[in-house]
Amino acid sequence: MTTQPETTARLLITCPDRPGIVSAVTTFLYHHGVNITELDQHSSDPSGGKFFLRLEFQTPTLDVSISALRQAFGDVVAKPFGMQWHITQASERPRMAVLVSKHDHALMELLWRWQRGELQVDIPMVISNHADLRAAVESFGVRFEHVPVTAETHAEAEAKMLALLKDQTDFIVLARYMRVLTGDFVSHYPSRIVNIHHSFLPAFAGADPYLQAYKHGVKIIGATAHYVTAELDQGPIIEQDTARVSHRHSIGDLKRLGRDLERQVLARAVRWHVEDRVIVDGNKTVIFAQ
Repeated sequence: MTTQPETTARLLITCPDRPGIVSAVTTFLYHHGVNITELDQHSSDPSGGKFFLRLEFQTPTLDVSISALRQAFGDVVAKPFGMQWHITQASERPRMAVLVSKHDHALMELLWRWQRGELQVDIPMVISNHADLRAAVESFGVRFEHVPVTAETHAEAEAKMLALLKDQTDFIVLARYMRVLTGDFVSHYPSRIVNIHHSFLPAFAGADPYLQAYKHGVKIIGATAHYVTAELDQGPIIEQDTARVSHRHSIGDLKRLGRDLERQVLARAVRWHVEDRVIVDGNKTVIFAQ
């Protein structure tokens, strides 16, 4: 986690790989008086590949405003190298809305970490298709919205959620939201909806994954955090983890272990998203995690 968000800025870059990229970036920042405190890079191929870079720098000695720096970087460095890029300030807390149904473990983990200051976000609201978690959410001082969803009212419910989220949300987390979002809804937040899937994708997708795993006698179970796309459970994967199990574990044991995995995997994925540690590359991700 960034230790000094009030003075830290971040630069993310994707571009065709070629010699001189790192030199051009770091020289540009040097001439504007900043101190680079973290730099990570990756090339998909030693020759003719795609280049990815994440960089953190300190702003107290920056000789221009952040907006002027962005303009100058775009003209001087980004255009000649054909970069997709952005510069953000760690002090700018993104607004994270959460969608949830009845299972509370993933949601409570996020709210607890947010309350402790471990997640540098603002939470404008939690939306649920059930009213069960209202008291728990409001105990954190967070707004709770109940938007019931049925097969007949799905379109209407999504329209209401989009209206609630409009101008209030930078990204969304599905903390065990047990309704499938339509492609139209997802299109409003491309690479900005993080889901936790209660299995080690692509294995046992769909309903009752723990029952499926139990029936197949698996030796590991897992959890997967990924970005949501129009294709169900096929979005770019951010984080995964597993736990070993045996014939001695009941379905209840698998679910208990699974809940622990889901909490941890989702929390890591959300933190990496917030800290600009994820670059989406088609249906894959490059993760510059600590």
